[in-house]
Amino acid sequence: QVQLVESGGGLVQAGDSLRLSCVASGLTFSIYGMGWFRQAPGKQRELVARITSGGTPDYVDSTKGRFTISRDNTKNTVWLQMNNLKPEDTAVYYCAAGLMGWKYWGQGTQVSVTS
Repeated sequence: QVQLVESGGGLVQAGDSLRLSCVASGLTFSIYGMGWFRQAPGKQRELVARITSGGTPDYVDSTKGRFTISRDNTKNTVWLQMNNLKPEDTAVYYCAAGLMGWKYWGQGTQVSVTS
C-alpha cells in the first residue's frame, strides 16, 4: 500500500518561511518523480514544484526564487522549502508521486499566511 504523508504546514506571517516534508512508503521511491501541488479555497489544484527521480527541479513562475524542492532517496522523502511566504500562498499543499502522470497523492497539509 502506497502512502505519502505530508507534514510541516502551519500558520505564519507574510515574509516567514516553512519547510514541508513528504515521506513515502510502499513504492520504489527513487524511480518516481515527485511533486508539490496546492489548492486554495475555490480554486483548482495547481502544481507548485516538481523534481525528477534524478533530482532535477522545476518550478512554476509564482514560486521561482522563493521555493526550493529537494529529495533524499535514502530517506524516501521530498521537501519543499518555502521562503518569503505571501498571503496568496495560503492553500492546502499536497505531495504527489508519479512515473507518467501523478498516480499517488498525500492527504495534504494546510499552509496559512497572514498579512
